Order: sequence, then structure tokens, then C-alpha cells
Amino acid sequence: MRFKDVFSIIGPDMVGPSSSHTAGAVRIGRVARQLFEVQPEKVNIYLYRSFADTYQGHGTDVALAAGLLNWDTAHEHIPEALAIAEQRGMQLSFIAKSGGAPHPNTAILQMMKLNLSMRVTGTSIGGGNIEIVGVDDFDVRFSASFPTMVITHADRIGMLAEVTHLFSQNHLNIGAMDVDRKSRNGQALTVIEADGAISQELIQAVRNLEGVVRVRMIDLTTGGEEA
Repeated sequence: MRFKDVFSIIGPDMVGPSSSHTAGAVRIGRVARQLFEVQPEKVNIYLYRSFADTYQGHGTDVALAAGLLNWDTAHEHIPEALAIAEQRGMQLSFIAKSGGAPHPNTAILQMMKLNLSMRVTGTSIGGGNIEIVGVDDFDVRFSASFPTMVITHADRIGMLAEVTHLFSQNHLNIGAMDVDRKSRNGQALTVIEADGAISQELIQAVRNLEGVVRVRMIDLTTGGEEA
């Protein structure tokens, strides 16, 4: 990972014993919750390698539950997150896996509510930093360190040019972008991390583009929901 600032080393303001196993896990859970857009009723959480070996001792299970409640890393009620998630009707199952994973600290969150389902794969890469490496069947990589737009759309000629033009019109710089598609001329997923806040007007303008199926927002810079 390229050095960015001192917080890449010492980690964020957080509750918990480990920036990788606690703060990073909170952020993975929170990204998943914001992508799902509603509180899931059931979440199967598959833990790999170091996460699988130490998730209870290091509080990774508690941290993931806090993230799924849309709490930030410094939320004072993180130690109570498992109990509060249960009180709010969220059933969490933690499943240790022995197979290969893209990183020693990897979690796959399979979220369900009624007929809705989504799978998010995240890795905690140190200092509280994360990398999301998969959303459902799409292989995309993003850090969620900045306001992030996730666009599901038809894979058509000119789509990306139109999206980036809208960002330019709104005087907003694109810090990073990743795209994956299921098949040529099929459905695609584009992830854009912006250097500043993404306005509701820009979100609506992207939604109005031909072929756009869904626009979701991730913003870990806000304080999150209350207990």
C-alpha cells in the first residue's frame, strides 16, 4: 500500500484492540450496509485466514456487527454491537472458512432481506484501511476512503464518458475508478471515488442517464447512525 499520511500507520479514532481486526472490520461492515441501503434481516459472514483464526478474541465479529449497524469506528457502543444487532432483528452468522482468500484479513458478507440479496467481499489491509474487492459477481476494487458512487448500468458505448462528463460539469475530480462487466453488452458495475462530496443533483443526473439501473452511495466520512 502506498504511504498517504500518518493515519495510514496509526489508524483511525476507534474503539477496539486492533486497527486491522477491529477498525477495518467496522468499515467493511459499514460499506456493505450502505451498499445494501437497508438493514438486512440475515447476514452470513464468511471469515478467512487471520480473521477466521482470531475473530472472537480480537472483536472482529463485534466490529462487523457495528459496521452493519452503520456505525463509525469511534462509536461508543461498539462493544455492545452484537446484542444491539440482535435487538434490531438482524441475525448474524459467523462462519470460519479454510479456503484461499485475496488477503489474510478477508470477510465475505452475504446480506439478505425479503427478496433482496447482496454479497460484498472486503479485506482489511492495515491501519484501519480497507479494500473492497467484490460486489456480487463483479470484481471491483475500491478503498471507500472517499465519497464513493457505485453505478449498476448497461454496458453500452459512451456510458463512462457521459458519467465522467457529469462529474466534470459538477467541478468534482475523480480520484479513482474501477469497472467490471458480466459480459460484453451486458450489465456492468462502475465504482467512482471522488475527491469531494457528491451532491444529490449529481446523483440524480447519473440516475437519469440511459441504461443506468441503480446508483448507490458510500460515505464513511459521516458519523453514521446513533445507537
